[in-house]
Amino acid sequence: MTEITGGTNWLLHLLDIFLVSFIIYHFLLLLRGGGIALRLLLWLAIAFLVYLGARMIGLESLGWLLESVFSISLLIVAIIFQHDIRRALVSLSRDRDRHLTRQDDLTELIDELVIAVESMSARRIGALIVLERGMSLDNFLAVGTDIDAKVTSELLTSIFLPYSPIHDGAVIIQAGKLTKAGCFLPLSQNHELGKSLGTRHRAAIGLTEIVDAVVIIVSEETGRVAIAGNGKINEDLTGATLRKELKRYLIARRPQ
Repeated sequence: MTEITGGTNWLLHLLDIFLVSFIIYHFLLLLRGGGIALRLLLWLAIAFLVYLGARMIGLESLGWLLESVFSISLLIVAIIFQHDIRRALVSLSRDRDRHLTRQDDLTELIDELVIAVESMSARRIGALIVLERGMSLDNFLAVGTDIDAKVTSELLTSIFLPYSPIHDGAVIIQAGKLTKAGCFLPLSQNHELGKSLGTRHRAAIGLTEIVDAVVIIVSEETGRVAIAGNGKINEDLTGATLRKELKRYLIARRPQ
């Protein structure tokens, strides 16, 4: 009877060591791959079921390992989903009164933007124009020059001229007024973005991953126009398609 018990314990210890090694190996593979978020959640769910089984049959090493994993799981999830958590927190600061309420004002703003962008595109003047929507951008405006002026195509073009002292960075438009220039935006951490995207494009996508702003980009190298929203980018826009996209973002979905 003692020999049988001893043999059973030996097999349990061997199984314990094998499962610990197996889990550590596959966890390292998980960290090396892309699209980690969904697979991490699935891995944690499976690990919890394995933990329950380990406790039932007495696999001490495996149980200890999984307990350690669960103790830091909240930190792991917070790191992986930091952009989603940040976006959710920022969404709590929605201020609908900051928006233009008259469609005529929005139409005039769009007209000025399209004229300015077409002019800069033709001259290959790089530009980054941010339009605030429902979520406040105040937390992202620590760097920049105060402007507080009506949006006009002439003003926008003059800001982004290469010899302008504030041509680097983005201009911020809030409630129909140009409030700041020379602002720097957070770059996207999405490794799946194409390598052809420059710093302006990555900054535009990075901001729209966090807040619901809309960002217009004019490439200095090619003069091509793009617009970013909701963490995605639409490139190679004409004046007509840019106008259509701006109406979709600013008019069709504006707060009531």
